[in-house]
Amino acid sequence: MGGVLSLVGPKCRTSEYNEMLNNGSCKRQKTSSIFYDEESPRLIPFLPDELSIQILARLPRYCYCNLRLVSKKWKATFESAELFKVRKELGLTEEWLYVLIKDEADKLSWHALDPLSRNWQRLPPMPNVVCAEESKSGFSGLWLWNVVGSGIKIAEVVRSWLGQNDTLDQMPFGGCSVSAVDGCLYVLGGFSRATTMRCVWRFDPISNKWSKTTSMSKGRAYCKTSILNNKLYVVGGVSQGRGGLTPLQSAEVFDPCTGTWSDVPSMPFSRAQLVPTAYLSDLLKPIATGMTSYMGRLFVPQSLYSWPFIVDVGGEIYDPETNSWAEMPAGMGEGWPARQAGTKLSVVVDGELYAFDPSTSPNSGKIKVYDQKEDTWKVAIGKVPVADYTESESPYLLTGFHGKIHVLTKDANRNIAVMQADVQDNLGSPSCSTSVSSKSLHEHPDSSETVFWKVIDSKDLGSAELVGCQVLDV
Repeated sequence: MGGVLSLVGPKCRTSEYNEMLNNGSCKRQKTSSIFYDEESPRLIPFLPDELSIQILARLPRYCYCNLRLVSKKWKATFESAELFKVRKELGLTEEWLYVLIKDEADKLSWHALDPLSRNWQRLPPMPNVVCAEESKSGFSGLWLWNVVGSGIKIAEVVRSWLGQNDTLDQMPFGGCSVSAVDGCLYVLGGFSRATTMRCVWRFDPISNKWSKTTSMSKGRAYCKTSILNNKLYVVGGVSQGRGGLTPLQSAEVFDPCTGTWSDVPSMPFSRAQLVPTAYLSDLLKPIATGMTSYMGRLFVPQSLYSWPFIVDVGGEIYDPETNSWAEMPAGMGEGWPARQAGTKLSVVVDGELYAFDPSTSPNSGKIKVYDQKEDTWKVAIGKVPVADYTESESPYLLTGFHGKIHVLTKDANRNIAVMQADVQDNLGSPSCSTSVSSKSLHEHPDSSETVFWKVIDSKDLGSAELVGCQVLDV
């Protein structure tokens, strides 16, 4: 047993990048010194399998990659729901960060970070499959999921709404949305040339495989997603019609337990109806620019577009109990911070709603928190050390895990950095400054209580751009 478990030693704890192959196994390490009978009927000799599973469930998940190599039975065990059920019962689940990037060739790839061991793993590529409804759509050429990227710029999409959509036919796949529910990653919709897709792909970290699940009822690109009551909600986005791209007001919900989609009442976009003239009503296109699950409801900020102008028009709230929409409080919707083309980044941590307010100058972004009583956004963190990468579609991302706010961006060396906001209280005075624990980022010491930006880890992924991120607790 000691020989077998030696696989989880220093080689497993290293932070070197572990490339994961399509079949879910890692690069095979030399195991000639391990005395283990491949044909043994038990996981661990002389122990009942029930006890062996209790032992294996207590090992950190980053070791599972190597432990799958012990035998076929071990591989099946580490890819079984039973083992992860035991981990959940023991309270040993781990939150990992999954990051979607796009490389120079416009290829998408997922990378997982275990923030405790600082170990990165690359996920298997999404399948080389075109959904049936897209393959029958009549356009020429075969566009595969593993050779496409998210290279469609939001600005180009906005221009197409005004009739300038001649470039859509030359666009590769892009504009997909990502989410996570019931311990799995989901990639939804997007463009394939000028066609918006209904496809939904799911990644199961237990089996380490991608699979196609039930398609959405409507093709969407740039839709917004969120999780509520363990169901995946999708709203808005754009769809391809005869006259080009059309913004969508429709919404739908996916139940991972039944694998089915159900309709949700369409967003009313009530504020969009208040424009003063019929001309502006036709010119300005309403669209959802974000969505967050907060206090048992879905909060969807909205905007009106008329390139190059973006006008915030508040937003709407969906209540699943009444299955209806209501107008968002004015201060919340109109003050919701926005980034490029109106996209709004937000995250809920410990029941508080936070949003990232970017800036065109380095190290001057802000994290704001919504004050429900006063219906206003207040500065929670005055300085966020992010560089200004205006050429990037997604120069930074916002997420939360381990009960803290995290920002993903590129550091001075253009490595992708995962930064954690942590309050350091020295003298008990109010927080009013920010410092950063990293050689490549600047410090801003000023107060006895400081919001300390700790770099959890950084990774050199070349010139890759950030696309999206999700957190899975498995």
